[in-house]
Amino acid sequence: MSNKPPPHSLQQAPSAAVPVLSAAASLRQLLDSLSREQRRNQELLASLAFTLRSFTNLGRFLELVPLVAARLVEAEGAVLVVFHEDGRLWREQLQATPVERCAELMRQLAALGDAELAALSGEEAVVALLDQRIGRLLGDTQVFATSVVCRSLPRGRLYIFSGRQGFAWSEVHRRHLQLVADLTAVALENEALQQTMRRHERLDRQLSIGAEIQAQLLPDHCPVIDGVELAARCRPAFQVGGDYYDFIPTRPQLLGRRREQARWALVMGDVMGKGVPAGLLMTLLRGMLRAEVLSGHSPERILHDLNQLAQEDLAHSHRFVTLFYSDYDPRTRLLRYANAAHNPPLIWRRQRNQVDRLDAPGLLIGLQSDADYGIAEIVLEPGDVLLYYTDGVTEASGFSGERFDEERLVRHLQAACRSGIGAQGILDQLFARLDRFVGSDRQLDDDASMVVLKVREEVMLPSLPS
Repeated sequence: MSNKPPPHSLQQAPSAAVPVLSAAASLRQLLDSLSREQRRNQELLASLAFTLRSFTNLGRFLELVPLVAARLVEAEGAVLVVFHEDGRLWREQLQATPVERCAELMRQLAALGDAELAALSGEEAVVALLDQRIGRLLGDTQVFATSVVCRSLPRGRLYIFSGRQGFAWSEVHRRHLQLVADLTAVALENEALQQTMRRHERLDRQLSIGAEIQAQLLPDHCPVIDGVELAARCRPAFQVGGDYYDFIPTRPQLLGRRREQARWALVMGDVMGKGVPAGLLMTLLRGMLRAEVLSGHSPERILHDLNQLAQEDLAHSHRFVTLFYSDYDPRTRLLRYANAAHNPPLIWRRQRNQVDRLDAPGLLIGLQSDADYGIAEIVLEPGDVLLYYTDGVTEASGFSGERFDEERLVRHLQAACRSGIGAQGILDQLFARLDRFVGSDRQLDDDASMVVLKVREEVMLPSLPS
């Protein structure tokens, strides 16, 4: 009896194994294909992400977007439409692949007028117009699209298209296309932030230059005037401010002791507004005022002439100026003054221990060309203290929103003057009170300037016995 299997069993065994081996091989091939496709997609996305991290040219990055999008979903081509932040079509950044296939489409998109887009009501209408226009220009193809969104604002539209038979759109394709659109949005936002940063850097440089010029225009030290002490400080709310103070000799040709005993002009002013425009206007007025002082006219005449000279420049800028002008004669201790609607200076009278206001009628500089100004005068006594200031001091707000106000300034001035300290000590104490009220970590709302003039107290010698 033979142990060999029947002949039919030898013939059937191989035929039964063939389908098993073929199915396993097919599965392996499918898995290998999926693995290669996944690696390819990962490499495409990684290359796009690397370009985003390292790009210095937005245009170069956006050129890659349609190419990567088309390859990710194995489409025939892709189109990227980008908008400026204000909604205008960014024609320089229109991108498409393949170039030959999309040449006419690109020309038609570039010819799309901004007025036509602006006339549409809402973002959905703009998207509908683009979808319709691009679908028509691409002809008989399948088109899929997604929006490029930055901070909830539409910044573009990414399209992929294919006329290939058997092209299937899947959820994976949708996710890949959205991922490319999101990376594009990040690139656009980065570019916008860099542009903003560059503008701020340019502005900072301009402000630094303006602040340096203004610092040179304000006196860097107080002059020596016979019989008085002077102290002054300006603290701008921004790098460049509109506050102005000055000490101007009415006879600059004099030198030494004769210059100290001659009449001096003491000025405090404020341009309505802050920043560079206010600083430039005050610079212009400073030159005009210094020329007027040399004329030797009285305070009210100087303000009248200055108002007429500055009328045209201030009208163009739609700004006005407050200005307190005074001149002081050390030999007589006579102070003459006129006021163009500026905060009246405060004067502490030593003998009466009382604070008064120095004011005279007058309109803002630049408000009315034929404005008239009044004049007043006062004789200062030994120990008297005069405080010039701008409204940035009294209108400074504290933590509770309360203003520093004039009444509080009067109290602090009176307390400082009674202590017997000099002009610089009074100024330091007033600014310290202001800083404490506002808060050391808070910025002033407006420029704050103060000038302190203190008449030296006369030395009273004891009388000799007869």
